[in-house]
Amino acid sequence: MNLKLATEIGKCLSNNPRVQILEWLKEPEKHFPPHETLKHFNDGVCVTYIQEKAGLSQSTISTYLANMEKCGLLIITRHGKWSYFKRNEELIRQYTEFLL
Repeated sequence: MNLKLATEIGKCLSNNPRVQILEWLKEPEKHFPPHETLKHFNDGVCVTYIQEKAGLSQSTISTYLANMEKCGLLIITRHGKWSYFKRNEELIRQYTEFLL
């Protein structure tokens, strides 16, 4: 972890909904239904479910998720037309260790 990446992550986390999304994705089975096709959370949570839970517009959630993926906090997996996001636990661990 370098200072530039840590600063980018810090900027990304300066928004309550984004922090809340990370919190929800920590235990997705408690906060979201499994996608009707996949029936599991191995690849993350469908964007539609994140948007519905957050109660924000699709464009706002898409921007938030794209920014979080860009700085490495989230990993995206696509299945056909569906996009799934999960936490990048390794990067989150590195970030918290960097701050200690």
